Parts: sequence; C-alpha cells; structure tokens
Amino acid sequence: MGFGAKPQNKNDMNKTHILFDLDGTLTDPGLGITNSVAFALSHFGITVSDRSDLYRFIGPPLMDSFMEFYGFSEEQATEAVRVYREYFADRGWAENTVFDGIEDLLAALVAEGKTLLVATSKPQVFAEKILHHFGLAKYFTHICGVALQAPRGYGKAEVIREALHKTGVTDLSTAVMVGDRHHDIDGAKAVGLESIGVLYGYGDREEHEAAGADVIIESVAELRSVLL
Repeated sequence: MGFGAKPQNKNDMNKTHILFDLDGTLTDPGLGITNSVAFALSHFGITVSDRSDLYRFIGPPLMDSFMEFYGFSEEQATEAVRVYREYFADRGWAENTVFDGIEDLLAALVAEGKTLLVATSKPQVFAEKILHHFGLAKYFTHICGVALQAPRGYGKAEVIREALHKTGVTDLSTAVMVGDRHHDIDGAKAVGLESIGVLYGYGDREEHEAAGADVIIESVAELRSVLL
C-alpha cells in the first residue's frame, strides 16, 4: 500500500516491522516528566498549580515546548532543558510505569517474527535506560532516540528514518509507526509510513484525525488485534 492510502481495514496493519514511540505508547511517563518540567519552571520562578497543564510536554521536543507554552527565548529554553534533565537524570526517568499489556504484546509480536523498533524524541541514553529498567529492551532490534545535544529541528521524522536505516528497511509498506501524539503521525507521514494513533496515552482522537493517522485504536488489547 503506498503512502497516503488508507487501509481497507485494521488487518492491513499486520506489518513485519513495527516502530513504537516510547512516552505515552509503551510507558506512562506522566509523573516523571511533569515533575521534571515543574522543577525546571521553578528555576525561573514559575509555579504550576495544576499538574495536568504539563501533560502537553509529553511527546514534543522539550525546547519547542518551553518556547511555545511559556514564551521562553531559545536561550531560556536551553537553560530550562538543562535544569529539566538534572531532575530527570536523577529520578524522573524512574517515575514511570509500563502500560498494562504492553510486555505481553511485545513478546507476542516477537514470537510471530516481527521486528520491533523504538523511535522516540527522548534522548537515546534515557530511552535505553528506561527500557532496560523495565525489562523491555530485549524485544527491540534497535532503540533510536536523539542525542542529548541534538540540534533543533531534529525531530521524529529523522528518528524514524534512522531506525529504518539501521534495520535495512527499504520497502516502507512493511513498516508502521505506533504513537500517541500527532508528532508520531506527522513523522510517519513525512517519511512515507502508515501510522497507528493510540488513545490510551496523551493524545486524543481529534488530534490523531487531524494529523491523518491511518488507524486509531483505544486500548493495548485493540492494538494487539491490529498488529497481529
């Protein structure tokens, strides 16, 4: 099926190469990320009374989020990311949980001969640490994230391309991107992959529909039925 074509049904998503986002797709990082953002904002004298206001930081690149949501200059955003990572590297990375059913899904996919990849906007060093901590790294052929000092503009599309290149995927019809935010769908479309938007993370149906997700699912159980 070519780029831009809509699957006839969900069974068309039975692919051999499956790329997963990390935050909001494999694990729920809400506590660790919001604690880290709050810590960074406090460095600038900003207090957040409602933690849910910080959920929008889950998924997008941090620099962009600090600039968009709080009007930071590029210099301020760079400092905010530095302070954020102080907290995250110390304990925020572990303030995280695996979504129910995810490990069983990954094990079943590998047992069926699928090649699994992680494509995340999170720094690779943290992505690897989290996945090893939860015992999930063993299911993935490659874990691809960004460098700690990645240049601005190095987004999800670039990470997806890197994952595909490392795996030697040339037939894009064999692969699909799974993620919970429009950045995952946007990145997939930019590369030429079909995509699955999941609603159990931090994006809603309207966001995925607007981004053009090929399939939208509500639960890990439904994701399993689509991928297998």
